[in-house]
Amino acid sequence: MLIVATVLPGPAPVERTGGFRTRAAFGTRLLRATPRLRALLAVDLAVAAAGAVVLVDTVSRVRGHLDRPAGAVPPALGVNGAGSMVTALLLPRLLRSSIDRVVMLRSAFALPVALVAGAALAATGPRAWSWPALLAVRAAIGAASSAVQTPGGRVIRRSTADADLPAAFAARFSPSHGCWLLTYPLAGWLAAGAGLPLAVLLLGAVALSAAAAAAVIWPARDPYRLEHVHPDLPPGHPHLVDARPATGGWRHGHPYVIDRHHHRWPGKTPGRSC
Repeated sequence: MLIVATVLPGPAPVERTGGFRTRAAFGTRLLRATPRLRALLAVDLAVAAAGAVVLVDTVSRVRGHLDRPAGAVPPALGVNGAGSMVTALLLPRLLRSSIDRVVMLRSAFALPVALVAGAALAATGPRAWSWPALLAVRAAIGAASSAVQTPGGRVIRRSTADADLPAAFAARFSPSHGCWLLTYPLAGWLAAGAGLPLAVLLLGAVALSAAAAAAVIWPARDPYRLEHVHPDLPPGHPHLVDARPATGGWRHGHPYVIDRHHHRWPGKTPGRSC
């Protein structure tokens, strides 16, 4: 009913030509060339590491370690979804007062903290407080994962021209799911071979490494508008309508995305050629 009742805008004119391979190659180049999109892939790995613990190891954690009945498994998974949903509902208000980078990176670093808490619980014998503590950890993982993933669409839209959005979302889809392809079997193999506490701890290390990589890749100063120089466009080109002569080409500033006129990220130096 919601889908039928939703009014969707008409498709924007597609400026990019070429077949599937051309569009796929451009989407990959777009992600590789845009720092904040590379960071997005890193935090996807952090989410996959934490999510794999929840989805792969919950049954053995609840039934084997805590010796609870089969009916306890759905609540252990349900609180993860509940934490995710509540956070998603609160995010629009939060993002009005904070930027995407801050919310996403802080939440990404919260994931390894939650996994370390989960590893400590797994290393401790069943106690009276073990069940509520497990539910709290699962809810925290769901909340942090949602705070990392939900703003991702905003980041892609900010980093991509309208005509290239399908290529950008498709390019993100494959490597983000590749992260799950890595962490799913890793969670199972580690739990079976090294024990549940060590498995959770090692996946926490993966999440921490991914979050740290994202913090390094995504610059703290990440303005929407960037000054840059075009060395290869001729005078009078329509894209240079507001540009001024500069050393090596034509300089101007505007909301910057990788497209047919901008092939690489300008970098930290103002006015660097694109």
